[in-house]
Amino acid sequence: MNKFLLPALAMAFTATAYAQTPALTVKDYEHAESMMGYNTAPYVDGANIRPNWLPGDRLWYRVLTAKGAEFVMVDPAKGTRSPAFDHQKMAAALSTATGTQYSADKLPIQAIMPSDDGKSVSLYANGKAWKADLQNYTLSEDAGQRMPRPMAMGRRGGGFNEAASPDGKKTAFIKDYNLWVRDLASGKETQLTTDGVKDFGYATDNAGWKHSDRAILQWSPDSRKIATFKQDQRKVGNMYLVTTNVGTPKLSSWKYPLPGDKEIAMIYRCIIEVDQPKVIMLKVQPDPHRATLSDDIASSGTFDDVNWTPDGSQLAFVSTSRDHKQEKVRIANAATGDVREVFEEVVPTQFESGWDAINWRYLPKSNEIIWFSERDNWGHLYLYNAQTGKVKNLITQGDFVVKQLLKVDEKNRQLYFLGGGREAGNPYFSYLYRVNFDGKKLTLLTPENGNHQITFSPTENYFLDIYSKPDVPGAMVMCSLNGKLVATLEKTDISRLTATGWKAPTAITVKAADGKTDLYGLMFTPTRLDPAKKYPIINYIYPGPQGGSVGSWSFSAARGDHQALAELGFVVVLIEGTSNPLRSKSYHDMNYGHMSENTLPDQVSGMQQLAQKYPYIDINRAGIWGHSGGGYATAAAMFRYPDFFKVGISESGNHENRNYEDDWGERYIGLETKDASGKSNYEDQANQNFAKNLKGKLMLAHGMMDDNVPPYNTLLVVEALEKANKDYDLVIFPNSAHGYGPYSPYMMRRRWDYFVRNLLGAETPKEYQLKTKFDPRNGQ
Repeated sequence: MNKFLLPALAMAFTATAYAQTPALTVKDYEHAESMMGYNTAPYVDGANIRPNWLPGDRLWYRVLTAKGAEFVMVDPAKGTRSPAFDHQKMAAALSTATGTQYSADKLPIQAIMPSDDGKSVSLYANGKAWKADLQNYTLSEDAGQRMPRPMAMGRRGGGFNEAASPDGKKTAFIKDYNLWVRDLASGKETQLTTDGVKDFGYATDNAGWKHSDRAILQWSPDSRKIATFKQDQRKVGNMYLVTTNVGTPKLSSWKYPLPGDKEIAMIYRCIIEVDQPKVIMLKVQPDPHRATLSDDIASSGTFDDVNWTPDGSQLAFVSTSRDHKQEKVRIANAATGDVREVFEEVVPTQFESGWDAINWRYLPKSNEIIWFSERDNWGHLYLYNAQTGKVKNLITQGDFVVKQLLKVDEKNRQLYFLGGGREAGNPYFSYLYRVNFDGKKLTLLTPENGNHQITFSPTENYFLDIYSKPDVPGAMVMCSLNGKLVATLEKTDISRLTATGWKAPTAITVKAADGKTDLYGLMFTPTRLDPAKKYPIINYIYPGPQGGSVGSWSFSAARGDHQALAELGFVVVLIEGTSNPLRSKSYHDMNYGHMSENTLPDQVSGMQQLAQKYPYIDINRAGIWGHSGGGYATAAAMFRYPDFFKVGISESGNHENRNYEDDWGERYIGLETKDASGKSNYEDQANQNFAKNLKGKLMLAHGMMDDNVPPYNTLLVVEALEKANKDYDLVIFPNSAHGYGPYSPYMMRRRWDYFVRNLLGAETPKEYQLKTKFDPRNGQ
């Protein structure tokens, strides 16, 4: 054979192969990016509204319309909705007062407070407080005006790390591991405690995976006492992270307990008298740093599982065991520290008091406790006698769940709560209900099909209801307490958005791996879908079990980059698998003790069903990606289903839960135990032990300053892959935390490229630059 023939054939084959390989262009990526939230949101009118309540149940908000931004004032007593002021005249007045030209649709107003007579309005605009005369539209600075400040300004009456008293006169804060108060009028600081030391200080905020300098406490209603704790972390192990920089790296070290540790953080509960500083330690054994909602005893934004009586004489609280299986309801005498045991609940798996909010309340006037329990397999409310600790009656019952207890009307003995699963259709949709304390007269107050987001007015005589579906835009309405419509305030209009070619995701229902249980989710397909073509399928996963892949079930013009990724030539699916919350207790506990399943049998089954229903899905080209718990699930998918999933991207995964904070594993897997051979029950949950099974393409990513899921989780998997002689790809963010901050667009672009090259089999434009507000070059 001619010696030149083989090289020539090889070159010809290479050229032919390259010519046959499709290539995506910059225009393709630009089209995909047009589906990102920062590009779709401007085309949505009457949505994403943040209501701001005023005294007298009035309400103001800013709404985006096709003509620009509009400030609206609502008076439910009159049933009126009107512009808060003349926007043209206000623009002229602000332009004159500030020396900067403003248009009527782009006013720099962050907060407003109208006068009672409607003749003037106080503004917070352009960094200053103003008073505007609405008769002649003149503005004057009003530095002394007390009005709601924009959220970005931090907590009213102090910085983010300070907790303001109910009367607004003081703030409490931590200094040198002790608790102090500051009088806001005089600036005087008073030390309340004196024996706090490093790792055994008062009100300290540290859940391991989350830590700050914020004071964790609850003021009594009369602003004279503080409920808090002294947190003992002296024997807890340390976590270490090291910066990447020129010169000596900086060591970050903090207390971070792990599953199986002999010593974890413990809290010694106390009550502190403020006016004449005095510490009353509660006469009870220290509790693990746990709460009924999560391990972080400040999940709700304040000291959780604590209810003061109105006069500050008693403090009701709940103690949670280390494994979340035992809850003790207790009432303390605020003057003496004596503690009375009321009742306890013990469960075989893990207890929770609800989702997103704590659903128990102490009612001292009637000496009762409203308690949340899943003892009958559904999350319901019970009425207890607070003196005897006995159940008086079941308040709610049936095959549905109470999600959030929003309002307790003690006078009329009625409760208002968000529930799901009682109405036909998607069980994740939330509806507002009212029910009597005795369980009678359960009433649906928001009948519109969809997901309802409720906020009550200051007097709780009205409520605001924003409702929609993931694929159907909704409306914002004002209702009276009995559910009667007062006014329709806004209807979301997406006509300008759909004119761009945008389309909503498809709501999907499939069966779980058991072939019986209904699963719900969303599917994203290219806007220019060709039914004759075959599209690879990508599963975005967040397996929980404290949350799910979909997140909010309300309408959104964009959900991350799911639609953008679909535009590049994929079908993207989000499936809420078994063991996720907001369904029955048995549903939530399906993977208890076996979190490594990560809902993956359900994901595989669901994807196969979708491929049968939609012939354009190529089930032989299946990918998966996720972040955090989703990163854990992605690697598990690639290792445990290596013949099904061809490409995976695992970001910041908690691959080895003995290397992740103590509570998550101990809550959902259980306390660490070992069998006769010494094997831990956590061993089969660890991804590195299955890395040798990898067949497809896997990208791992992690921030090296991740103080939530330490990067050693991913490095364990890296080491195992190298030991098994497996190829992998790795993206490291040297100084990033759990999320990648300014480098998030970079990670997104790398994610798009990885799926396009390895699942679609196409070339990508080189180093496409996403046009977000983040600039990784300057960190802004």
